[in-house]
Amino acid sequence: MSQIISQELSARGVAQVIVFLSESAKRPAVSARAGTAVRAQASGSLGSLVRHFQGSELSRASQLVEVARTRPLSASARRGKRPASSAKAQVPGTLYYPNLGILLGTATREGIGKLRASAAVAKVVGAPTIRLIRPKRKKPVKLTATLTWGLRALRVERLWEAGLSGKGVLVGHLDTGADGSHPALKGAIKEFAEFDDLGLMVSPAPKPYDTEDHGTHTAATIAGRAVAGRHVGVAPGAKLASAIVIEGGNVVARVLGGMDWSVGQGVRILSMSLGFPGYWDDFVELTKLLRARGILPVFAVGNEGPGESRSPGNYAEALSVGAHNRSNEVAYFSSSQRFDRKRDAIVPDLVAPGVAIPSAKPGGGYQEMDGSSMATPHVAGLAALLMEAQPDRSVADIEKAIFASCVLPQGMQQARANRGIPDAVRASEALS
Repeated sequence: MSQIISQELSARGVAQVIVFLSESAKRPAVSARAGTAVRAQASGSLGSLVRHFQGSELSRASQLVEVARTRPLSASARRGKRPASSAKAQVPGTLYYPNLGILLGTATREGIGKLRASAAVAKVVGAPTIRLIRPKRKKPVKLTATLTWGLRALRVERLWEAGLSGKGVLVGHLDTGADGSHPALKGAIKEFAEFDDLGLMVSPAPKPYDTEDHGTHTAATIAGRAVAGRHVGVAPGAKLASAIVIEGGNVVARVLGGMDWSVGQGVRILSMSLGFPGYWDDFVELTKLLRARGILPVFAVGNEGPGESRSPGNYAEALSVGAHNRSNEVAYFSSSQRFDRKRDAIVPDLVAPGVAIPSAKPGGGYQEMDGSSMATPHVAGLAALLMEAQPDRSVADIEKAIFASCVLPQGMQQARANRGIPDAVRASEALS
């Protein structure tokens, strides 16, 4: 049994669990716009499983609904942008994510045993608490150069000169949101969604906005458009499917909602600068599932320094990203770890520009941030350029080309950077 589940059962008598359905039990995926968590009913094909879940006043969802009598569940409602109808909120019970083929709910030890025994269930795992990988430093800046140092380090302008911009590639972006009114993001956000504290999609969807400033920064690094001839985005022709999934509330339900929605939108890449400290294998199957859906999972490895890392960024199944500075040194805060496994024993897989990275700031203007969160969207943007160049290549091919392009500079330790720093030109050549 998952250690997360065991801990929750010991502490509360119930645990929030993720149930992966067997192929025979999965319902057909819903349409792209409807691709989000829905309340599973106690009848029909999922009825026998839903009955094994149990509502409890000790569950996170119940406590959130209790608080909702005085505090709206969605960030947009708290900002006065939506009717504050949270006082009428009900505990959602079991949530079904049709594009992922999973259930999320609260169960007792007995219920978990029955779920595991069901032929309709492939696996039952825990739901560890996910947190944003916050930047180590940030400050306002003015753009003076036509290219940020990170773009130059990756040599992405060479691919732009060859006609590539990421056009036609949709990148999933799960974060704190993104300010769609920022000049660098105008026209970049194709789809936007907000998931409330219970993990349910806010409807109608608000206009793209940021609950903090993290998401605007990462979104513009992926696909920011040039403003007055100055660039911050790696793939300025790509589009984003951006969703607010963090911070606060039942974050697992929110992130799963965002992942399910992203799959429904048809994204080719999923960029996530969030995770849970330490190695917990509960999200391994989700990461495998993304790859099976033809989506490249590009995840930040964390900002806890050497000897530590974040899941799911530290999975062999993820393309994990650490941070380096403009002197080609691994950032002191960039997480790295060696695992006792044959495949991808060292994380991160590579390092990318992640120190003093200028990008968009909500409300206009720009700011620098430091973190593996800043490095990750550089790699997601690079993947978008390569996917435009070779749209029929698999995610494994794209990842292999990025890995083949990496160089470990003199003095950079493999234990901290693994393959080293990617190069857009070499990656394109490796894919040809």
